[in-house]
Amino acid sequence: MRTIIKDNEIGFVTKNGKFEKIVKAGTYHFAAMLGYKVVIEEMKGEVSYNETPVQILEKNEEFKNATVHFNIPDGYLGLIYVNGVLKAFAVKDEYVFWNEFDKYEMKLISMDNTEMGNDVTKQMLSMIPMKYYTTVIVREGQEGLLYYNNTLVKKLAAGEYRFWNYKNNVTAEVIDLKQTELNIVGQEILTKDKIGIRMNLSCVYRIVDAEGVAKNINNLANQLYSFTQLVIREMTGNYKLDEILEMKEQISKEIFAKMKEGEKALFVEFVSAGIKDIILPGEIKDIMNTVLVAEKSAQANVIARREEVASTRSLLNTAKLMDENKTLYKLKELEYLEKICEQVGEISVGGNAGMMEELTKIFAMGR
Repeated sequence: MRTIIKDNEIGFVTKNGKFEKIVKAGTYHFAAMLGYKVVIEEMKGEVSYNETPVQILEKNEEFKNATVHFNIPDGYLGLIYVNGVLKAFAVKDEYVFWNEFDKYEMKLISMDNTEMGNDVTKQMLSMIPMKYYTTVIVREGQEGLLYYNNTLVKKLAAGEYRFWNYKNNVTAEVIDLKQTELNIVGQEILTKDKIGIRMNLSCVYRIVDAEGVAKNINNLANQLYSFTQLVIREMTGNYKLDEILEMKEQISKEIFAKMKEGEKALFVEFVSAGIKDIILPGEIKDIMNTVLVAEKSAQANVIARREEVASTRSLLNTAKLMDENKTLYKLKELEYLEKICEQVGEISVGGNAGMMEELTKIFAMGR
């Protein structure tokens, strides 16, 4: 049996199923009738010949010099480099590569320390399946709580973190510490004088103890909502409707002060709180509109009467002055004559008397 092996190939020679040797480039003759068999393989990538265990093959110096053997211990991950370039993630525990034409290397990464080190680059991460690690991103204005096996181990400031899932089950909770607005819309209130109204309130808060919230509060938003509702009912229920409408700002301050008392139990800080809107029932709104119209009408009447009294007082004062001063009286007569003349197109005056005297007589007759 004639066997030709190329420059980039190698031959595995066995006799009666037992490994004999390897042969490189050349022409060979092996007698099949004597039990010889030659398996030819290209010396590229991973060794694929599996008819003989690798432990036996490595006893052959030629095979050992032409290959490289990698074992990945428990707790490590392997990255495969070819000619210095990262090519693949090692999915098996053991590899044997041909090292004749390409240079193969294996970089081992330990997962013993749960927190991933800076030696693991983004390029490496692009090869490592995400099931092996957990990524935690904490943005500005947030705080992260890191748990190993459901036990809090530390707080995380703003940044990006990665943790191996080998020794511990890693989870994280990211809590927002920025100011948050909470709106209570359409809250029904019964006033002290038994009138049902609805109220809209807005408050702003921020979390000051993320760990306290995580350990003690289940659904913070719901608890804040309920707490605010109770405060609104307690504080506004002590006032009559007229007082609520007149003292809206004062009541808002009282609500805010009451909410501040509950900060410690809720692990938050209330920044502000106040009543936005007061919504009255339809019939109450109609009554108040009627009252408002009546009040405005009464105010208008008072103003009109005040003006009438002032006008009458002015006329009385003028009359007294004219009665006491004849010259002033004459001047007033001339003023009225001037006004009459402005309204008359033509006046005929006869007799020997002067024009002023005739006009005065006409004016006297008119009176």
